[in-house]
Amino acid sequence: MSRTRLALFISGGGRTALNIADRIDTGRLDAEIALVVASRQCTGLDRVRDRGLPVVLEPGPIGRERTGEIVRSCGAKLVCLAGYLHLLPIPEGWTDRVLNIHPSLLPRFGGFGMYGDAVHRAVLASGENVSGCTVHLCTDEYDRGPIIVQRRCPVLPDDTVETLADRVFELECLAYPEAIGEMIRRMHPATR
Repeated sequence: MSRTRLALFISGGGRTALNIADRIDTGRLDAEIALVVASRQCTGLDRVRDRGLPVVLEPGPIGRERTGEIVRSCGAKLVCLAGYLHLLPIPEGWTDRVLNIHPSLLPRFGGFGMYGDAVHRAVLASGENVSGCTVHLCTDEYDRGPIIVQRRCPVLPDDTVETLADRVFELECLAYPEAIGEMIRRMHPATR
């Protein structure tokens, strides 16, 4: 059976996309990256291009029909938002085939404007003693879809936004490939 083709959508540094590529390259994730879509000129665009991944600049936000054209044209079977900072309208026929990773334990600290350091700052301000990351299926609302994988880490008394972000990103590097693998198994149940 051929490997499941992924379309990755990015807006920033591209670390999540590169982590997925690393997992594929080392054989720990049975997939291939069909296309990386960058919503703007960003560091990630250069990084994935330098890595030899197929990339296209598609200024966001983009509409439902255009999103469908992009993912169908590259032969993707699963869409992975990897630091994509726009609400991606789910194309027709793609319900339960679009994943996102979020740097908190959803449903806490999600929604419009809650990404990156803003999330970690909110976690620290709340006094929470646990944080982590969530991989979920996307819907037409920010951070509301069913959860596929969550990983947790402690919030330490001396944490800064940066130290918490680093610890959460380490979890993201494990959680996202795990969730992608789970979605591939769901799409191809005979391979379990």
